[in-house]
Amino acid sequence: MKNLKLEIDYQVCQLDELSAADMELVNKAIAATNNSYANYSNFHVGAAVRLSDGKIVIGANQENAAFPSGLCAERTALFAAQANFPDLSVCTLAIAAKNANGLLKHPITPCGACRQVILEIEDRYKRDIRILLYGTEGVYCFDSVKDLLPFSFVDANMKE
Repeated sequence: MKNLKLEIDYQVCQLDELSAADMELVNKAIAATNNSYANYSNFHVGAAVRLSDGKIVIGANQENAAFPSGLCAERTALFAAQANFPDLSVCTLAIAAKNANGLLKHPITPCGACRQVILEIEDRYKRDIRILLYGTEGVYCFDSVKDLLPFSFVDANMKE
């Protein structure tokens, strides 16, 4: 038996160090937190996706008293983009969150279900999706969801 080590590369920067396009996307995700329906958790998440033609689609988490019936911000944005613009790939996804104290200091990451959905969209369009995770103390920048979901599973795995 041997031990192997898994490492990922990502960048951490301040909001004002991002390109104008990335800063705009993060600001759309921050604004989308206001569209959240989070009456139960009071944890408001916003997401924004930039499509290959430059369009931006936003999403926000939507809770329900029957908890499994709710949906994360990432998936609301991604599914809205896919439903309205099915021929356009997703280039970048930005995520922000706030609670009763305001925007979070440290970025949050997508849940496992959202990571799998992002992976499926990458696989569908054969294009990596950059991910920008916002926190007031810094933005984490990833080149692909594969950095957040190592040993990922896609359709091709079933055909090996």
